[in-house]
Amino acid sequence: MSKNVKKVVLAYSGGLDTSIILKWLQTTYGCEVVTFTADLGQGEELEPARQKALLLGIKPENIFIEDLREEFVRDYVFPMFRANAVYEGQYLLGTSIARPLIAKKQIEIAEKTGADAVSHGATGKGNDQVRFELGYYALKPDITIIAPWREWDLRSREQLIAFAEQNQIPIAKDKRGEAPFSVDANLLHASSEGKVLEDPAQEVPDYVYSRTIDPQSAPDKPTVISIDFEKGDAVAIDGKKMSPATLLAKLNELGKANGIGRLDLVENRFVGMKSRGMYETPGGTILLQAHRGIEQITLDRGAAHLKDELMPKYAELVYNGFWFSPEREMLQAAIDHSQQLVTGQVRLKLYKGNVILIGRDSKYSLYDQDLVTFEEGAVAYDHRDAAGFIKLNALRLRTLGQRKKKLGL
Repeated sequence: MSKNVKKVVLAYSGGLDTSIILKWLQTTYGCEVVTFTADLGQGEELEPARQKALLLGIKPENIFIEDLREEFVRDYVFPMFRANAVYEGQYLLGTSIARPLIAKKQIEIAEKTGADAVSHGATGKGNDQVRFELGYYALKPDITIIAPWREWDLRSREQLIAFAEQNQIPIAKDKRGEAPFSVDANLLHASSEGKVLEDPAQEVPDYVYSRTIDPQSAPDKPTVISIDFEKGDAVAIDGKKMSPATLLAKLNELGKANGIGRLDLVENRFVGMKSRGMYETPGGTILLQAHRGIEQITLDRGAAHLKDELMPKYAELVYNGFWFSPEREMLQAAIDHSQQLVTGQVRLKLYKGNVILIGRDSKYSLYDQDLVTFEEGAVAYDHRDAAGFIKLNALRLRTLGQRKKKLGL
């Protein structure tokens, strides 16, 4: 613990935990606190965060609230979706991808205000502490980081409430009891974990879901939509051009109404333990299917297969917090190069939790109906050529087979 901190930028939600952290920083370090609240599309009114910060003695000029929705989707979500990034086969990285942007803004504010430290509210058991701090260090190597959950002795909900009461921090009625589960949300997803979700053998209670309706209650008639892509990024829904954040919000609306995007996952955290979480990513689930659909006709086989080989590494880098690492940037450059002609339109049916691809079209399509048709035509393909192709590819298999026969294996 460094006591020589003069000013710290705190990632501040305005909730009870970060309000306690704010006061703890003031009393423990005796430093000036700057609050930063990011609007990433979590769906909450952020003005109360400003009022709460003022109530806790923060100067107006030290309160930063920024609408980052467009930057979040344009510069973080969309590049990740160009890679079709999925962690451990299922997770669309909704929490992971938000952390580098928050870290970047905190460092920018630290430099703007002359702060010598940054602080976050992530616990000592989770991934977020790693993601935040790798981002801080990558962008400002000499920054001082204060992680209260690794320093203080407040180990229970009761102790947190007692600290809040001692320091006149307002406590909402619903915060006095033990929280049934914790939620992290942004424009890409909502994640819930802890408490009622900690036993992976038990089904997720209905009241946990907030971004999707039950697929069984979804309409009996499918919703048919089209998504237009330009260079790997979605740009329009049903022919209507939209900004990145507006488009993702619309996909969320469509996904929610059709019960799309629920995921109950036990994942491997970077810090070494397994955790069970419930994720809702309605718009992202639609977007992933649509992007893969347009790639099917615009990407060459070699490029497509290489992308699929690189994807798990890319997803792991995002999950573990290495967004600003040279290896992620190298992979991104290759991925973005592959997307130059990933332009066209995909049509989808949304039905009771399912995203069904029903059509794709592009002026850059590599699909040649004359080549694949079962009907004979004037095409640049001679069936007899396949014999030599097969024999060449079978050469090593035949050689192995002859050895086995010779040795009686």
